[in-house]
Amino acid sequence: MANKHRGEIEARLDGSTVKLVLTLGALAELEDAFGDSDMLALAARFETGRLSARDCVRVIAAGLRGAGHSASDADVAAMKCEAGAAGYVDIVARLLTATFGGGNAEVQNTTAEASGEARDPFAGTL
Repeated sequence: MANKHRGEIEARLDGSTVKLVLTLGALAELEDAFGDSDMLALAARFETGRLSARDCVRVIAAGLRGAGHSASDADVAAMKCEAGAAGYVDIVARLLTATFGGGNAEVQNTTAEASGEARDPFAGTL
């Protein structure tokens, strides 16, 4: 079972339930893959809510590797998701939300804005 407090999620790929997590190493891998200079730039990239198929492959593959699976990007590109394209986007959205923040986004944003803290970069976009 995935531990949401550690940023883990579960997903169904190729008929099996797998765990995914974006560890610090997985995030560094994504920074490099997308040419982003830091985690804030990476978060800003996904804040738009727009994902290419290549984005989904890279994020899912990094999440699988972060959880200890030895899946390459090519392996992930060949995997099947029961919910089709929408299922891949859902996996990525849940993984990014688990990594960068989530829960009751509206309450978190209102509280953060009132206190001057940084707002959740994925609130309401995924």
